[in-house]
Amino acid sequence: MSTPTRDLSEAGVSIWLDDLSRQRITTGNLEELISSRDVVGVTTNPSIFQAAISAGIGYEDAIAAQARVGASTDETIVALTTTDVRDACDIFRPIYDATSGIDGRVSIEVSPDLAHDTAATIEEARKLYERVDRPNVLIKIPATRAGLPAITEVIASGISVNVTLIFSLERYAEVIDAYLAGLRAAHAAHIDLTGIHSVASFFVSRVDTEVDKRLIAIGTDQARALKSKAGLANARLAYELFEQRFADERARDLVALGANVQRPLWASTGVKDPALPDTLYVSGLVAPGTVNTMPEKTLEATFGHGMINGDTITGAYAESRADFDALAAIGVDLTDVTQLLEDEGVEKFIASWHDLQSTVAAALASASVSPR
Repeated sequence: MSTPTRDLSEAGVSIWLDDLSRQRITTGNLEELISSRDVVGVTTNPSIFQAAISAGIGYEDAIAAQARVGASTDETIVALTTTDVRDACDIFRPIYDATSGIDGRVSIEVSPDLAHDTAATIEEARKLYERVDRPNVLIKIPATRAGLPAITEVIASGISVNVTLIFSLERYAEVIDAYLAGLRAAHAAHIDLTGIHSVASFFVSRVDTEVDKRLIAIGTDQARALKSKAGLANARLAYELFEQRFADERARDLVALGANVQRPLWASTGVKDPALPDTLYVSGLVAPGTVNTMPEKTLEATFGHGMINGDTITGAYAESRADFDALAAIGVDLTDVTQLLEDEGVEKFIASWHDLQSTVAAALASASVSPR
C-alpha cells in the first residue's frame, strides 16, 4: 500500500527518526516505526537524551546499578546513552546490511562542551565508537571551526561521521573538503573506503525562524513576501553544492577507489511557526540521495497527509538564488544569520548537556540513598 512515507522513500529520501529513548527500544515502538513509517535510521543529540533520561522511564535500574559501583555523572551518561545507541544499532542492523551501510544508522554526539576543542573531540569520537562497538553507529561532530579538522582526522581513522550544526553554504563547502581530506588520508593508510560513510546535517527551520524575525522587524511588504523562504532556499542551494562538489575530479577519484559520497541530511525539519504547513521541510526538500531526520510529530504529519510529488529541489536553484538576492537587497545579512545560529546551536546543546548532567547527578544521589 502506498503511503506518503513510502513515496518519500521511493523518491530517494531516507527517513531517520530524530529521537531515541530506552522506552522506544523496549516497547517495540522503534520496530513499529521501521515497519509502518519507513524509518531507516535514528539521530540523537544532547537535547533528545536530556528529555528521555529526565523522564526517567526505563532508566531506573541502570542508574541504580551505576550508583552501586560509584560511577560518576559523566560515566553514567556515557553508559546510558551508548547502551541505547548500541541496542538501536542492533535493531537497525538488517537495514544496514541490506543497504551496504548507507542506512540502518544510529547517531551519537560527542559532548558539546568539546565543540571548540579539536583534540578532545577526536579523542571522544574514538572512545564513543569503541564503546558502542557497532559498525552502523555514526559519531556526530559539530561543524565548528575546531570541528572541521576533527572530522578529517576521525574519517581518516575509518570512523563514519554525522557532521552536525551546518547552517551556511560556506561552512558546508568546508565540511565537504574536510570529508574528502579524511578519505584521502584513510586511503593513504590503506583503510577500506567502502566502509566509511558520512552525512552532512544541514539545519533548516532555524534559518527561517531567525530570518523571519528580521523580516518582521523590517516590516515592508517586500520583507513580508520573503517570509519563510530562506530555509528552503538555503537547503536547496546546499544540494546544488553537493552535486557540484561530488562531481568534481577530487571526489570522482575517491569514489573510483570505493569511497561513498557524503549525503546531505535535512535536520531541524519540524516547523517552528504554527502558521506554516507542518510538512513544509519534508515535501519541499525531496531529492535523490538525501536524508530527512524528523521528530515524531513531523513524521506522523508526513505519514498522515504529506504530499510527495517528486523532486522539489533541483528545479528550484534559480528561484532560491533569487530569494537570497532579495533578502540581501533589503538588508538581511545571511552570513550574520548563519554564524549566530551556529553559535546558538552549540550553546543550546551545551545547556541541554548540563541539564542532563544535573538530572543524572540527582538520580544517582537518590539511588545511592534508596534502600537496596
